[in-house]
Amino acid sequence: MSLIETIAEARIRDAMVRGDFDDLPGKGKPLELEDLTGVPDDLRAGYLLLKNARVLPEEMQLRKEMVTLEALVDACADPEERTRLRRDLNWKMIRFQLLLERRRPRALPRDYRSRVLAKLAR
Repeated sequence: MSLIETIAEARIRDAMVRGDFDDLPGKGKPLELEDLTGVPDDLRAGYLLLKNARVLPEEMQLRKEMVTLEALVDACADPEERTRLRRDLNWKMIRFQLLLERRRPRALPRDYRSRVLAKLAR
């Protein structure tokens, strides 16, 4: 352990003995850690920013609307209204699939990839 770490540990222990940490919010509760393993490194900061602002990505907003529409279709007794709700649901499902497809990385054919990389190397 380095000198700085030793000093920091000693100060933390002293603060604990004095009771400086006794009235902190969330004391005795488990930490709410973010699991960002599925989010690429370059998108994590933006993801956290949007999450803290309570903004959903378009895909998740569409998914919530799709779940609501599915429940409405199941509960609807009027055939005309049910048809309209299904049409709305189908359009949202198509939009959702398009958004997912746009985010999916595309595999390039091997020779095309080599030609692109050769042009980039020039």
